Amino acid sequence: NGMKESDESHPRIRIADSAEENSLMELLRFMYSGKLTTIEPTLLLDILMPADKFEVPACIRYCSQLLISRPMTTESALLYLGHPCSILMAAEVQSLVRAAKGFLANKYKDFDKFQDELMNISLVGIEAIFLSSDLHVLCEDVVYYFLLKWARVRYYYSEEERRKVLSYRLLPLVRFSNMSCDALQKVLTCEDVDIDHEYLTKHIAEVLLHKAYPNQMEGGLAANVTTCWQFAERAYDFRLLRVVAFNQPCPQVTVYMDLKRDECSRLFPSGGICSQMFHLAGHKFYLLANCKMVEQATSYSFALSLHIFDEPAGSICLDIEFAARTKPIGKFVSKYGYKNTMTGDWSQGCSDLFGMPWSTFIADDSLFIDGVLYLRADLTLVEQPELQT
Repeated sequence: NGMKESDESHPRIRIADSAEENSLMELLRFMYSGKLTTIEPTLLLDILMPADKFEVPACIRYCSQLLISRPMTTESALLYLGHPCSILMAAEVQSLVRAAKGFLANKYKDFDKFQDELMNISLVGIEAIFLSSDLHVLCEDVVYYFLLKWARVRYYYSEEERRKVLSYRLLPLVRFSNMSCDALQKVLTCEDVDIDHEYLTKHIAEVLLHKAYPNQMEGGLAANVTTCWQFAERAYDFRLLRVVAFNQPCPQVTVYMDLKRDECSRLFPSGGICSQMFHLAGHKFYLLANCKMVEQATSYSFALSLHIFDEPAGSICLDIEFAARTKPIGKFVSKYGYKNTMTGDWSQGCSDLFGMPWSTFIADDSLFIDGVLYLRADLTLVEQPELQT
């Protein structure tokens, strides 16, 4: 069984309680017969402790295999993840830990459905769930605010413990590079006593620099492949954008949105994809890509439109241009341009961006570069001349 022999002829073992006695007797039984009398998860975990203490790797492997073979539940998964694990035991129970993390991540991947239940999940479970890229959530901003709420409810009794858990275990799970500019600015400027701002600011700076200059970053995040998940997109309801904003010579914003071919295929016949919000002239906008019936042609086409989230008090005049990358050159080509003065609940767009039926659009390899449709929207604020009196 791999147990080291002792030179003691009459060894003595101190047993703390009956539970430890039962697990030790099970270990002795396994060492001489290769069998256990139980398959109960809690008892198997108890047996792992003396098997680890007395260095019986065969028993550690056997218990781990029995635990993996049993149906996983939320309770058992949390039990496995919360179990103390030594260096000797780590390699043997790694499969069990992976299975427990995978079970929790898969069960709770629909955030909206389970967010109330998640408030009762322990810290190790929360870490497993929010480490996953399969989490289906409105946007990354929601993840940040939920983890704040979770820590304040679960660690209300200790400011020091709450600060430690939030700063060093929970907030590193947030994919700050995928947050909206508005929310990220609030995170960086807030003065919340529950957060180690120096540590968090440094972490966010490293993440954003690595995303902007992945080839130039040396050491730190760039060298640590285990942090690649920090840049991966989750299953967001709002599509991520890349945003470039200018204030001079006039307020202007350029946003980039990428859609995979299979995502576009799922839009037919009446689906839509909303982007995350972006700002211009103090207002929030978003893009909507959808499949739309072109009434004149009685056929479906790819549509792209710009929407304002908050109604302006007055009127705003915008120059709008939509463009897409096309083969063979791969440069952006303008597909739609319009100057419009917006008032109230407003939207503007093109119901047939590429001037072709849906079936032709989906099959057009000149638009999908390596299976991705690259879209760009340029918005420029147009100064309106004052009326002469």
